Parts: sequence; C-alpha cells; structure tokens
Amino acid sequence: MKVLDSKGKQLNLITNGFDLSADEIADLYKSRWVIELFFKWMKQHLNIEKFYAQSQQGVHNQVYLAMIVYCLNVLVQFRTKSERTYLQISRYLKASL
Repeated sequence: MKVLDSKGKQLNLITNGFDLSADEIADLYKSRWVIELFFKWMKQHLNIEKFYAQSQQGVHNQVYLAMIVYCLNVLVQFRTKSERTYLQISRYLKASL
C-alpha cells in the first residue's frame, strides 16, 4: 500500500490488514505515534518508569497521583515566581522531605 505523508513524501506500508485502506492504516500509525509521545512525556515529566499495579484501577491511581505531584510542583513554581526549572524544584522538594 502506498500513502503520502504530511510533507508529500510517499510511504510504502506493508500490512496484513487487507480490509483497511492505505489512509486508514496511516491514520492508525499516526494515532499510535501520539500515544507513544504521551507515554514518553509521562516518563519524563511524571517520573513513571514502570507501573507497579497489576489492575487497571491501580495503574489509574499511579498516573493520577503522579499528575497531582506534577501539578503541585508547577503551582510551586508559579506561586513563587521561581526562575528554577521544574526539575530543580522537584529535586529540591524531594531533598527537603
């Protein structure tokens, strides 16, 4: 299957999904890439290296808690009008515990 990317470059796709058009397959890959970028962001900003829970609820709780910590750190940075980066503030808070 052949499809054009956003820059007009032709991509050759190999798949066993014969019931889908080339554009539908390209859209699936784009969606998957967005998900991969989200997980990369989570690892970098929420410090989630791995999921400790086995259940869906446990994973949700871990993500929610990490997001709360991230938001609190951003609020500290905003309220104090700090020139420090998020990472510096996070390290300082961890050290002060």
